[in-house]
Amino acid sequence: MLKKNSLPGEAGVHEPRLYRVVADRIQGLIADEQIGPGERLPSERDLAAKLSVSRASLREALIALELGGVIEVRGGSGVYVSEKPDVPADLPEVGPGPFEVLSARRLIESEVAAIAARVATDSAIDAILKAVLEMEKNHANYSSNEQADRNFHLSIARATGNSALVGTIEYLWDQRGRLWHKLKEHFQTEELRQQTLTDHRNILEAIAAHDPAEARRAMRAHLERVTRTFSRG
Repeated sequence: MLKKNSLPGEAGVHEPRLYRVVADRIQGLIADEQIGPGERLPSERDLAAKLSVSRASLREALIALELGGVIEVRGGSGVYVSEKPDVPADLPEVGPGPFEVLSARRLIESEVAAIAARVATDSAIDAILKAVLEMEKNHANYSSNEQADRNFHLSIARATGNSALVGTIEYLWDQRGRLWHKLKEHFQTEELRQQTLTDHRNILEAIAAHDPAEARRAMRAHLERVTRTFSRG
């Protein structure tokens, strides 16, 4: 039940995000087990078991702690307590966790792709194709590739002719903040980058064929693939 004078959606607004709760528990574990600066933390698998949390939630928490200067994630080596002095006591506010955003995108963008497949005009399909070609052209350029990726997903939303859906996809894309980019920096692989191009082609082809079921399936498969890569590494 909502508190008196509260508005729908306000309940629990001050509750901490799950990754911050898990991050606090990791810091507690570091203190309890007296893991000193420069020392290695248990493996992600062991940490997840100790804290009884999913690998995805653990990974978000570790990235948040890295952004806060509490730990260092060393590729191929593990996670270490930072050796930097005067570590900040609190973590920076970095918005929704990447897996929250991906979950919302799987739900919403799959349906957006299906709608686009039903109603997209030739010019709308051309705009989606242009974004695909730009992403392929700028495969090795991170910032240009990222912009082309954004344009791809927004072009699909625009193809629905529904400005509310365009605004929703813009909002979701804008939640790809510091936590997302640090996660991507650590766990993006060349295999995923190549597969993303293939996924985008599959989505485009389904929309161009005006096949809603296949467009929905292709978009969901794409976002599920990203989720698996970032949660498992």
